[in-house]
Amino acid sequence: MSGVMKRMGMIFRAKANKALDRAEDPRETLDYSYQKQLELLQKVRRGVADVATSRKRLELQLNQLQNQSTKLEDQGRKALALGREDLAREALSRRAALQQQVTDLETQHQTLQGEEEKLTLAAQRLQAKVDAFRTKKETIKATYTAAQAQTRIGEAFSGISEEMGDVGMAIQRAEDKTAQLQARAGAIDELLASGALDDQSGLAKDDIQSELDRLSGGTDVELELQRMKAELAGGSPQQAIEGGTGQSTSQSQQQDTPRFDKQ
Repeated sequence: MSGVMKRMGMIFRAKANKALDRAEDPRETLDYSYQKQLELLQKVRRGVADVATSRKRLELQLNQLQNQSTKLEDQGRKALALGREDLAREALSRRAALQQQVTDLETQHQTLQGEEEKLTLAAQRLQAKVDAFRTKKETIKATYTAAQAQTRIGEAFSGISEEMGDVGMAIQRAEDKTAQLQARAGAIDELLASGALDDQSGLAKDDIQSELDRLSGGTDVELELQRMKAELAGGSPQQAIEGGTGQSTSQSQQQDTPRFDKQ
């Protein structure tokens, strides 16, 4: 059972992989990767901006603390000049506390400045990689599009493409049907001519009737010719016809009478 499940899982993964290969467009994949790199670059830039903002805030605090330290130092000098040593001592004590804060802020400022430089360098390197990837992406897309177009043109010329294959099959079917109908029509004509098939419409004639019609048609022509000759000669058309008929009969009898050669 375990082996069957493993096999089914492998078949499913193979078919899913094949379906994904057919559905995947390398150009879309490249555009998606480029978009993700742009998003990462944007995050790095935002990080640089955040670090720079924190550094700037520390610089403002340092300036304020330094101003306060300078002010306390001046107050201590004035108090000492006026003979108020206690006030001078208090001013110097406050100034010492401010100096400790200044030292801590300066350390943080240096740390932030180092992080900012690192992020700025990383952003610059990432920007260069993104630009290079964009150039390569456009080159690959153009090459892929050209290869795809060339493949389609080649398939169209060779007739192995899906569309041209359907057209070719339709043409082949039409030619096969046409040849079949032509062969059937020719066979029927031959069968009708040989008398193997009867013409149910009554329009077709057998060979004897055809010969009789031909002979009677020739006689009608001869009669019409004799009538026209009689009209030209001034005679009666009926006499010309009878004469012509008799002449034709005599000629026919002469042709039918056998001749014996004298030896």
